[in-house]
Amino acid sequence: MLQLWLRAVHSDDLGETSPVQPERLRSAAGLAVRALKVLSNADRLLLLFELSQGEMCVSELEKTLDIRQPMLSQKLAALRADGVVKTRREGNRIFYSVVDPKVMHLLKVLYNVYFLKE
Repeated sequence: MLQLWLRAVHSDDLGETSPVQPERLRSAAGLAVRALKVLSNADRLLLLFELSQGEMCVSELEKTLDIRQPMLSQKLAALRADGVVKTRREGNRIFYSVVDPKVMHLLKVLYNVYFLKE
């Protein structure tokens, strides 16, 4: 079953498959696990869904998500340290936005699978 999936994942536009290199697969799996860990907390996931719509400052996120500022700042700091979000300062306000395109793609997939009505 895994081999069939790997062939499907690694086939090119012409339908031909290339051999899967175990070290490349292991590296990709490590990156995927890291991304999934970032998304594995409900508050972080909701926070990232909000930020996927565009940049927001902490006070806007606090109102929208009903997450207290200390916890929100802690989660944003962790997401920033992981390279998932970036900041932009405007006066005394700091704006956050999603910077990782792979995380943005995962957010779109999750939204389509779990949040859209069928």
